[in-house]
Amino acid sequence: MSGDVLVAGIGNIFQGDDAFGVAVAQRLGCISVPANVRVIDAGIRSLDLAFALMDEHALTILVDATSRGGEPGTIYTIEVEPSDIPDVSEEGSVVNSHALDPVRVLSLAKSMGARFGKTFVVGCEPLVVDCDATGKIGLSDPVQAAVVPALETVLSLIEEFANRSSKDQEEVYSK
Repeated sequence: MSGDVLVAGIGNIFQGDDAFGVAVAQRLGCISVPANVRVIDAGIRSLDLAFALMDEHALTILVDATSRGGEPGTIYTIEVEPSDIPDVSEEGSVVNSHALDPVRVLSLAKSMGARFGKTFVVGCEPLVVDCDATGKIGLSDPVQAAVVPALETVLSLIEEFANRSSKDQEEVYSK
């Protein structure tokens, strides 16, 4: 497994706060990140993300709206262990043309032979995840306010990973 990092923003821009991951990925794409970091706006494209996961990144960070019962705008950092990823047969249908379920995509990639390094979901508690009757596209105020803190969380995870990788390499060379 290489030292490469994948950051994937997930979400449907037509579903209110579901677009959170996309907003974070777009913001991350506008700043300078290390050369080994690949940022993608996966949107709702399950197969595209599954194929990106086949590249066996040492660190994968999925950014998505994540309902866990907290206040809207709450940021969650969830570590996903390889053993947490169910087999496709346990998950049923994987591909949905209107949504992207990270667990199902991880299952699909696993069934295709992907091997996972450190994997995290940086999630945000949504307020609204439905079509707006007015046709307005965008995040609610509390979720919009969480974009920068989520971006900082992603950057912190990347930095921690880089520091740990450098330390591991130093230990190998000092032996």
